[in-house]
Amino acid sequence: MKLKIILLSFCLSFLVAESSLADEKQGIITIKVDLKAPETPQPAKIWLPYPVSGEYQLIENMAIKGNFINSGVYKEPKSGALYFFAEWPKEIQEKNMELGFKVSTQERQTIKLIDTGAPVPIEIQKYLQPDWWVPTDGQVAEIAQAIQKDKTGILEKSRAVYDWVVENTSRDPNVKGCGLGVVEVTLSKRSGKCADISSVYVALARNVGVPAREVFGLRLGKKAEQDITGWYHCWAEFYLPDTGWVAVDPADVRKKMLVDKLELADIKELREYFFGGVDAYRMTLESGGRGITLQPAQESKPVNYLMYPYAEVDGKALDYFDPESFRYSVQFKKL
Repeated sequence: MKLKIILLSFCLSFLVAESSLADEKQGIITIKVDLKAPETPQPAKIWLPYPVSGEYQLIENMAIKGNFINSGVYKEPKSGALYFFAEWPKEIQEKNMELGFKVSTQERQTIKLIDTGAPVPIEIQKYLQPDWWVPTDGQVAEIAQAIQKDKTGILEKSRAVYDWVVENTSRDPNVKGCGLGVVEVTLSKRSGKCADISSVYVALARNVGVPAREVFGLRLGKKAEQDITGWYHCWAEFYLPDTGWVAVDPADVRKKMLVDKLELADIKELREYFFGGVDAYRMTLESGGRGITLQPAQESKPVNYLMYPYAEVDGKALDYFDPESFRYSVQFKKL
């Protein structure tokens, strides 16, 4: 009997260990850039998100190489995000660089949230203000006020906004990349990709007094080695005083519904999970930055968001939604 108890205890311990490991992912990410050389060589510049460690991810062994002449790491003042800058003179025809690092991620599990009624900290209040392509007036205000009705407190309001977005938007697979995140356009169409749907959540939340921001990131591969160039992803967070930033991903709910042909009645568990939880197959590149003026300053208009590589050749921005023309790739190797 004693031996059976010991064996049972060992098995249970093994299963618990396996369960906890299943919520963590590790891999090597390599971003390669080989800027397309025009017929007449031109100077070029590139800015890349420079990921850092946080509560749910660990970044290690960052390594950067290439034939650029000047480079540096800069900080975006509004969001605090870091990015790597490099430039090439026109004399260098084949312009290339590689940025690689080890990433370890952890699932953000759904927890019981409690609204203590504490005030929003001063440093968080900027996430209540309108932003680049994220207005809080017009049709945003009209919809938001109808959503909140008799709701009180940040938690109730954030959930009401989340439910409205899940129920009243849809994923449009024809949108390029993650979408532009132009709230008024998305509300008019009631459809879009992850940046579009997440930005709608942020705009509506801010209007009803819920601090919120977009999170721009990258999904990790599930195979031993995988091309994840097209795996960029955007979700959202709201700030709950005495708890901190809480993840929400209505865009992934709508993606699952589209891919698996599900109706709202079929997604109860999924809907609950993505209000407060997100899977471990993702990493954060940048949070909350929109309409960014880079350093050294770009020559084109402000950058919508800093998730994809951004480059200019002879002062003209390349299309980061088109990696084949831009000539960049993102590879994942599972550890």
